[in-house]
Amino acid sequence: IRSWSNIPFLTVPLSRAHGKSFAHRSELKHAKRIVVKLGSAVVTRGDECGLALGRLASIVEQVSMLQNQGREMMIVTSGAVAFGKQRLRHEILLSQSVRQALHSGQSQLKDMAIPVLEARACAAAGQSGLMALYEAMFTQYSICAAQILVTNLDFHDEQKRRNLNGTLHELLRMNIVPIINTNDAVVPPPEPNSDLQGVNVISVKDNDSLAARLAVEMKTDLLIVLSDVEGLFDSPPGSDDAKLIDIFYPGDQQSVTFGTKSRVGMGGMEAKVKAALWALQGGTSVVIANGTHPKISGHVITDIVEGKKVGTFFSEVKPAGPTVEQQAEMARAGGRTLAALQPEQRAEIICRLADLLTDQREEILLANKKDLEEAENKGRLALPLLKRLSLSTSKLNSLAIGLRQIAASSQDSVGRVLRRTRIAKALHLEQVTVPIGVLLVIFESRPDCLPQVSALAIASGNGLLLKGGKEAAHSNQILHHLTQEALSIHGVKDAVQLVNTREEVEDLCRLDKLIDLIIPRGSSQLVRNIQKAAKGIPVMGHSEGICHVYVDTDASVEKVTRIIRDSKCEYPAACNALETLLIHRDLLRTPVFDQIIDMLRVEQVKIHAGPKFASYLTFSPSEVKSLRTEYGDLECCIEVVDSVQEAVEHIHKYGSSHTDVIITENEQTAEFFLQHVDSACVFWNASTRFSDGYRFGLGAEVGISTSRIHARGPVGIEGLLTTKWLLRGDNHVVSDFSEHGSMKYLHESLPLPQRNAN
Repeated sequence: IRSWSNIPFLTVPLSRAHGKSFAHRSELKHAKRIVVKLGSAVVTRGDECGLALGRLASIVEQVSMLQNQGREMMIVTSGAVAFGKQRLRHEILLSQSVRQALHSGQSQLKDMAIPVLEARACAAAGQSGLMALYEAMFTQYSICAAQILVTNLDFHDEQKRRNLNGTLHELLRMNIVPIINTNDAVVPPPEPNSDLQGVNVISVKDNDSLAARLAVEMKTDLLIVLSDVEGLFDSPPGSDDAKLIDIFYPGDQQSVTFGTKSRVGMGGMEAKVKAALWALQGGTSVVIANGTHPKISGHVITDIVEGKKVGTFFSEVKPAGPTVEQQAEMARAGGRTLAALQPEQRAEIICRLADLLTDQREEILLANKKDLEEAENKGRLALPLLKRLSLSTSKLNSLAIGLRQIAASSQDSVGRVLRRTRIAKALHLEQVTVPIGVLLVIFESRPDCLPQVSALAIASGNGLLLKGGKEAAHSNQILHHLTQEALSIHGVKDAVQLVNTREEVEDLCRLDKLIDLIIPRGSSQLVRNIQKAAKGIPVMGHSEGICHVYVDTDASVEKVTRIIRDSKCEYPAACNALETLLIHRDLLRTPVFDQIIDMLRVEQVKIHAGPKFASYLTFSPSEVKSLRTEYGDLECCIEVVDSVQEAVEHIHKYGSSHTDVIITENEQTAEFFLQHVDSACVFWNASTRFSDGYRFGLGAEVGISTSRIHARGPVGIEGLLTTKWLLRGDNHVVSDFSEHGSMKYLHESLPLPQRNAN
């Protein structure tokens, strides 16, 4: 707790030794002292006359929020010239001659020529109004702001430097936000930036150099430079093949082609980069980002401080490996090479991976043991997740069998002809299967997922990015190494990439130009988060696995307990495990019902009573809080229904369209259930646990999809393919098929080529 004017206020304990900039974005959340530089394009309206008030209000709100967290915020702002220009224009229009024109009619105003306004005069007229606006906005958040005007001379005069430094420190100590600007009313014209080459001095020629100088002088942790572009590009934004640079390192200037400066202001991107590198060398981290985009400007500053991938981050520490963007490009190039291989070559890669899983069993289990020990020591994983994390000899053997199954079934997956049509004479059309492109698979606590998904991607010719949970880091590392070893036999090692950088899942989901499909494998919360975060990238998966088993009046006593036990107890953490048991009302207080309850008790399954079931009991189990619950453990809900129709309605209302089962000997009732339940998998007299790619004969699965387009249910090779159309002609043009043309459409179906018998 600090005190100012006898009023105490709380601060967040944020501190670090200054002198070295942050190495990674994730460390920015520890920034204590922050300078936000607002470029002219950010605070100025599109007509360059007046301020963008909505944008400015949003920036003030974000700065206030960070200030109230206990951070020390400073703003270097432009806008005085634009604000003054607006005021002076207004004054000119209201001059005596204009007032006379107002009395005589509006038509005379159209010919009025407004003189070119001198920038220094505009700045002098705009400074007070700009500061009054900031004060009014910050007052809404109970924060005081103070104005400081500086020139280059203030930094060259030692006494003035000490005075400025002392003033700023005192303002920060009193929880006041300093608003700093160059004194454009007296500042001399800008000179070439030759002195930016130095490391000990930088002249204040614009607000970029001012912000950098101020950041270093005040030992600031973070400098945020907001402009009208997303960040630093390798070539001028808007040009062909211009790519946003996520992280910029000293010495990378040669790889960047700078364009012209922004529509307003004195500095361009080249000046911003030079100033940023100077600040970085002085120990201050820098991010250049867009402060004008309507979709992100409302949270751009807080996103940067939270470590999200926004704009260009300047860092002195180069990572050992490639960036995730580079990995995605490598995966795409490798995937295209993979798709061009012969089917037998792709199958050979998968079989080699299957052999490595058994040959390198000891190394894999040793790495997995490290993950299990670390997870248990830290106590961060629940028991169901620990079970998913664990690998065993039997699991590896099953994986190897599944991979060989994939290899055998993948012989004609890519390039298979689905349709052939004779459009006209010598004009033939084919629809063929092709890979989707680059897949991003995000998985939790499931190292066995890595070779499964890799094999399916290889079989379907897709590039693959894998993001595993840190709890399985050792297991994932060796399994990915073995996958790349298998890929190397045909020179496509880069097709499967494991993301080991500190990329947040939310940041990965924004790479819409590099990733074609996201497949989450994990908790329902993970899937929901990814579906929410994905920007323009389709997500395949299911958010929940609320699976039902309905026991009909005509159910076999022997089948009931076996199917329910297997569905619930065989692997309760699985997404295809039973969560809600629906029982026909006529079965209550019958031997069938008693056997079900006895079996669940023996298996130590905790029972939650649905509302209707609870109403039939004098002493009922705990009533369920929600009928839409995925327990993922030895727990389930029991509810009563009056008919198969009511069971179907219950499933549609509370289920997740995953897997639902009926147990009955009545074929008519079973067929009604099979036809009317709208789920990805609907079974009759079989366990919910059969909902699995391996058990379906797909070899493995990338997940179970409950969506209604593309792929549904367990997704194997077929679900990772799309199609393209091939048209082969001979000098054909559409005009030949017009009313008076020489050709006619035939649209005849042609036989498909024979599929591989294997």
